[in-house]
Amino acid sequence: MQIDILFWLITLPLILFLVVYLIWQQYQYKKLANEQTLLNTVKRRTIEYDLVLKAMKLAVWHLDVQERTITYDSDYRGAMDIPSVPPGSDVELFCNNLLPEDKKRMAERMTDLLEGRTDLVHEQYQALSPVGNGTTWGETYAVIDRRDSTGRPLTVVGTSMRIDKQKEIEMALIRARNQAEESDRLKTAFLTNISHEVRTPLNAIVGFSEVLTTSTPTAEERSQLMGLIRQNNAHLLQLFDDMVSLSRLEAGDESVHKTQFLVNDLLQELVEKFTQRATEKQLTIAVSPHSENLELFTDRVRLMQILSHYIDNALKFTTEGGVTIGCNVQVSSIRVWVRDTGKGIDSAFCGDKLFERFVKVDEFEQGTGLGLSICRSLARTLGGKVGMDSEIGVGSLFWVDVPYQ
Repeated sequence: MQIDILFWLITLPLILFLVVYLIWQQYQYKKLANEQTLLNTVKRRTIEYDLVLKAMKLAVWHLDVQERTITYDSDYRGAMDIPSVPPGSDVELFCNNLLPEDKKRMAERMTDLLEGRTDLVHEQYQALSPVGNGTTWGETYAVIDRRDSTGRPLTVVGTSMRIDKQKEIEMALIRARNQAEESDRLKTAFLTNISHEVRTPLNAIVGFSEVLTTSTPTAEERSQLMGLIRQNNAHLLQLFDDMVSLSRLEAGDESVHKTQFLVNDLLQELVEKFTQRATEKQLTIAVSPHSENLELFTDRVRLMQILSHYIDNALKFTTEGGVTIGCNVQVSSIRVWVRDTGKGIDSAFCGDKLFERFVKVDEFEQGTGLGLSICRSLARTLGGKVGMDSEIGVGSLFWVDVPYQ
């Protein structure tokens, strides 16, 4: 009996100890497992957090308001053209590399935030790149993190983000919108001009035709009326030719059929084409004796269209003297030109402006203002360019440069 009692007195504490030890071990195991799970979760979330920052090209930073210092906790903007800012740097460095107009605005907004006059700053800005002469676009969000007992800010946290791609898309959309608005404006102007220009020769043709059929004019009057009808017919045909040419160019019909030909042969053909019209206005038209007899490989038809527009305008605005055409070699092109002795063009219209659509030097003259615009488009299809020089009271010179080897 005493032995049994002694056995239980020794065994029972051991059993209790083993039970407690096993429970404690199980607790420690669960604790370690929970801690590992927590560490894995934190690690996974950190990876996810870093991945988000990298994907969005974000930098996270905080400001110590009292010390007026900035520290970047992480910076995933990842570009050589963004200067690095050491931890604890002066807050002025935040705006130091911005463009002048953005620097002033950002400094004012950040001052309002640091002094507690606002709770949130959201701004977009451009920064100078230390690599080359380019700029980068950025966007910043900043909020007050902690305040003291009086409500004054102690720390500010914020993010800075690269938005170059976003700005490129935004600018592309703005350009597309502007092009659509310009296209709509040009369409309205086109219809207005065309309706007016078509109506004018049609009225003349119908009116003079009516006179010829309902009255008995003399032979001289009949000849004069027929001349006016032919003149308005030619104007109407030219108008439709311009519209067709413009429509083809806008539709992307840039097919170029190049051939080898002598430029002076083309110029002589143009002289023969416009001789009668020049004679009717008591003007001369000729190929310049100084024109070089050059061989050119390009689209002959399109070059002839350009020069025909030039000569047509020259004869229209010239009352004395005449028109001279010619060609000369430039550095890497052949310049074919048309010179007149007309009244000249005011400097306000000289240059590229005159080659825009619907631009007319004299609003009282017939025409849609499309001819020179068509010339520029045709020259571009040939890989060339157009230009002009003019002097009031002396005359004008219009030219087209065509690539030449």
